[in-house]
Amino acid sequence: MEDTGNEKFMQMAIDLSEYNVRQAQGGPFGAVIVKDGMVVARSANRVIPQNDPTAHAEVFVIRLACQELGTFNLEGCEIYTSCEPCPMCLGAIYWARISKIYYANTKKDAADIGFDDHFIYDELAKPMEKRELPFVQLMHNEALAIFKQWEISESKKDY
Repeated sequence: MEDTGNEKFMQMAIDLSEYNVRQAQGGPFGAVIVKDGMVVARSANRVIPQNDPTAHAEVFVIRLACQELGTFNLEGCEIYTSCEPCPMCLGAIYWARISKIYYANTKKDAADIGFDDHFIYDELAKPMEKRELPFVQLMHNEALAIFKQWEISESKKDY
């Protein structure tokens, strides 16, 4: 069996997660984005140093890869992440059009050490009126008018 480098790239992600723990930089998560067998970007979780709850390793590495490649579409790229992505990261991975996810730890492993996203999955399955976080719709018609402007805009770029 030919070595595709998968273990090498996963080890990079795991090493980033370990570095974060050893340097007290935040959560034990790391991610690497690869295209055509070459590393495009790598990052550990940056929530604490950035004071940004969205700066998970996967989201941060997507931002870096998009800057590096000059595109918002990462089709043809693969992500290696030290843990199964949370709902936010999974959404970002889908939006970025990443072609494949490799992961090491599971979401259960993460929950076992205090990173439990189960409540988010539960919340998403509920109708809006039954969610813990109140959802209140305001000014629908005004906002919908902007969507209609976008729909006919000649400068619109699909993504």
